[in-house]
Amino acid sequence: MVVLQTIIVAFSMYSALPMPQIEWTRENMRWSLLAFPLVGAVIGGVCCLWVYLCGLLGLPLLARGAGLAVLPILLTGGIHMDGYADVADAQASHAEPEKKREILKDPHLGAFAAIRIGVYLIVSLAVWTSLPDFRGWAIVCLFLLSRTLSALSLACFPLAEGSGLARSFAEAADRTRLRHALIVLTVFLSAGLILTGGAVMLLPAALVFWRCYRMATVDFSGLSGDLCGWFLQASELWMALTLCLFEYLERLL
Repeated sequence: MVVLQTIIVAFSMYSALPMPQIEWTRENMRWSLLAFPLVGAVIGGVCCLWVYLCGLLGLPLLARGAGLAVLPILLTGGIHMDGYADVADAQASHAEPEKKREILKDPHLGAFAAIRIGVYLIVSLAVWTSLPDFRGWAIVCLFLLSRTLSALSLACFPLAEGSGLARSFAEAADRTRLRHALIVLTVFLSAGLILTGGAVMLLPAALVFWRCYRMATVDFSGLSGDLCGWFLQASELWMALTLCLFEYLERLL
């Protein structure tokens, strides 16, 4: 029962999918970050289904790309894109860490956030439309790995003061045991990417993870839920872009 509740809590927090209403307790929140990647598995599965339907119905590549660009946002309710936008505004301020954390809490959308979201969606549409070979299992691993590393950042990085639900989830867990479990899962997913032809995506994932650590420790004096959202969106885009470029390079060679 606790395992099922843990999964429900993870999906209730990190997806827009309808879930049963249950009370959130320290017990069922303890391992919810470990269940977080399951949301990625569902998103990856839905994306694969969309690609299959596009092929079955003979839809153009633009329709395939549009679906792949917006489905992850729709299925999560935009929670991670919201963090991405907030971080864009905060970083554009070039202010001190304390001021940047205040900007993260501002519910208004700034100009820089709007610009970044627009650029993100255009690049995402271009990548998913142009991807020569849709490697289904590798794409599922992409969505799994981005969420595993996002959860791992909460288990490893220093947390910002008053960082809301992100801190609540991290503090409810045994961070040491959670960290070990997520590292093991990261290794398995990395192996999965290698076996499914997506090994090239591991480098951008690692680089964005390192960049997130630098931002958390230098720019914001601690990790927050918004930074986790920034990492997830940025890592997914860079992994997909790298895979797309690699596949074109393979064809040229």
